[in-house]
Amino acid sequence: MRILLIEDDTVLGAAVRDQIAGDGQSVDWVTRLDAAGDAMAGATYDLLLLDLMLPDGRGIGFLKALRARGDVTPVIILTALDQVSDRIEGLNAGADDYLVKPFDLSELSARIGSVARRYSGNPNPIISHGPLDIDLAARSIRREGKPVQLTAREWALFEAFLSRPGQLLSKAQLEEKLYAFDAEVESNTIEVHVSRLRKKLGSAVIETERGMGYRLGKP
Repeated sequence: MRILLIEDDTVLGAAVRDQIAGDGQSVDWVTRLDAAGDAMAGATYDLLLLDLMLPDGRGIGFLKALRARGDVTPVIILTALDQVSDRIEGLNAGADDYLVKPFDLSELSARIGSVARRYSGNPNPIISHGPLDIDLAARSIRREGKPVQLTAREWALFEAFLSRPGQLLSKAQLEEKLYAFDAEVESNTIEVHVSRLRKKLGSAVIETERGMGYRLGKP
């Protein structure tokens, strides 16, 4: 997934950014609402992490404007405002989840995964694909009963295919899911990850459409 973090606390922002990157996801971090608007104009995000109190305004107003124009990007609010009324306001404005600071970073990862699964149309974290048994919450895979170890990047790439079964994904789309704006991406990075996934999960797990991209193979 590609995630936009909108948070002006530099210590918390760095910790959240590192947690998301450690999960193998792409994350862009901004500290102002105007920068968030610019980022969203230049890239497509799978999820937003939104602080409510920012230097140039309130996150609630940003969220309401987002929903008013029909943008359905999932949003998880991260805030120190812990009153029930604050939570109700955030959820009524269109947030998908709400975390009160301070929070455990592992819980944040779990909340991100839960929201992503709901938006992909299957909230069940346990799925099967051919000989593969996949636990999305635990980020674990068994192939014909035997555990398979994936790196964070390999997992993030495979998860991108699982969330869009049958859909052709271009190399550029996959790079966008895995890498932030300032990351240097080698020309064959996606090919290398796809090759490793095929070795670990089976040669038919990802299909190639020459010159166009890749898609999840049939079970």
